[in-house]
Amino acid sequence: MSADPFSEIIRLTKAQTVVSAVFSMGGPWSVRFPAFDYIKFFAVVKGVCWFTAEGEQEPLRVEAGDVVLFSQCRPFVVASDPALPPVEAASLLTGGFSGIARFGEGEDHVQIGGKIRLDPHAGALLADMLPPWIHARASSPQAPVLQWLLDQIVREREGELPGAGVASAQLAQLMFVQLLRAHMAQSQPDALPAGWLRALGDPRIAPALRLMHGDPARAWQLEELAHAVAMSRTTFATRFKAAAGVPPLTYLHNWRMRLAEQGLREGTTSLLALGLSLGYTSESAFSNAFKRSVGVSPKRYRDAAKAEAKSLPEASLSPA
Repeated sequence: MSADPFSEIIRLTKAQTVVSAVFSMGGPWSVRFPAFDYIKFFAVVKGVCWFTAEGEQEPLRVEAGDVVLFSQCRPFVVASDPALPPVEAASLLTGGFSGIARFGEGEDHVQIGGKIRLDPHAGALLADMLPPWIHARASSPQAPVLQWLLDQIVREREGELPGAGVASAQLAQLMFVQLLRAHMAQSQPDALPAGWLRALGDPRIAPALRLMHGDPARAWQLEELAHAVAMSRTTFATRFKAAAGVPPLTYLHNWRMRLAEQGLREGTTSLLALGLSLGYTSESAFSNAFKRSVGVSPKRYRDAAKAEAKSLPEASLSPA
C-alpha cells in the first residue's frame, strides 16, 4: 500500500493557515512587522513592494502575483520604498476590521498577510525543513494556481460573505501547500536540507518513502525497499541517507515514534494496541523502543501530555 507522506506530515504537524488581513495601500508606505512565533506569509495581489528582513542587507523585490513565506522569528519590513521609515504594523490594526484594511490614498498596492501555526510538539518536523524564506514568483510554473487562490481570498474578504473566514482559511491552506510544492520544484535537490522534503523531491527515493508511510507497522527490510525502487541495496541505502539524512530503517523508526507521540497525546488506545499498530510485537518492546528514542516511557509521556492539555488554553488564531 502506498501513501502520501507530504499530506501525512502536514496533518501531523497540524499546520493551520490563517489570513490575518488584506491590505490596500496608496502613496508611499512602509510597515514593520515584529518577530512572531509562527510562520508568516504575504502575497502581492497588485503593485510592487520591497521585503527586508532584520539582519539582511539587500531588500527583496516582490511583484504582483508573488508570494513570500517567512519562517524565521525575526522582524521584517514591507514597503513601497525600502528607504522609507516604517510604521509599526500594530498601529495600523488598532480597532480591528473586517474585509480589507485601507491605508493612504488610492489603491496602488494590495497584499494579503497571514500566518501558519504548527503544533508545538510535532511542528519541528516541518519547520526544520524550511529555508529562511520562500519566494514564489509570478513567473513560476505554479503561479496560475497561486494567482487563482489569491483572487478567491480577496473576493471572500472583500465581499464579507457568510463563512468568509472559513473559506479564506481553506484557500490559504491550499496556498501554503502550493508554496511548499513550488519550493520543491524550484530548488535544486542538493540545495534542500537533508530530510523528508528533500527525499520526497527525489523521484528514485520517494516511492520507498511512500511505502514506509503506507504501512509503518510492516517489518520492512532494506532489500525489499531497494528492490521496490529498482536499485541495489548499497546504492539505495547511500542515496536514501544522502536525501533523508538518516538510513531507511532509521527513518522508519523515527516516523513510528512521531506517530506514537501523536497517539499518546491525542488518543486513548492502550499501549499494547498502539505498539502493535506500529509494528511492535509486545507492549514491552514498544515501551523500550519509545523510551530509547524519546527519553521517557510511553505512560509518562501520555500523563505529561494530559497534564499539559489541562493547563494550557487552546492556541489563539487571532489576526496579527
